Amino acid sequence: MMIRIILIVITIFYSSIIFGDVVKEGKKLTFDRKKGNCLACHMIDDGELAGNIGPPLIAMKARFPDREVLFQKIWDPTQGDPNTFMPPFGKHGALTVDEINKIMEYLYTL
Repeated sequence: MMIRIILIVITIFYSSIIFGDVVKEGKKLTFDRKKGNCLACHMIDDGELAGNIGPPLIAMKARFPDREVLFQKIWDPTQGDPNTFMPPFGKHGALTVDEINKIMEYLYTL
């Protein structure tokens, strides 16, 4: 019983470290002017020189409870709105699937 508790605690500890790293990488990509560049168009909680063309990136879990919907919005927003100003980051190769997933992990903390 005691060993099981210790294993659970260790698993939770290492999971939080790994998840924290993914969120940090996602934030870095989100704010990177050469990658996600989300600040060019969106207000983000602690972002500097934020744009106001797109909606503020707040309450993302509530707004996008289905992760696939948010993924597709970043991958190729022209699928849902051919007149959108948002670039198709994934479709055009600006971001990889892995990078978009990391950005989403960060966005879901907002």
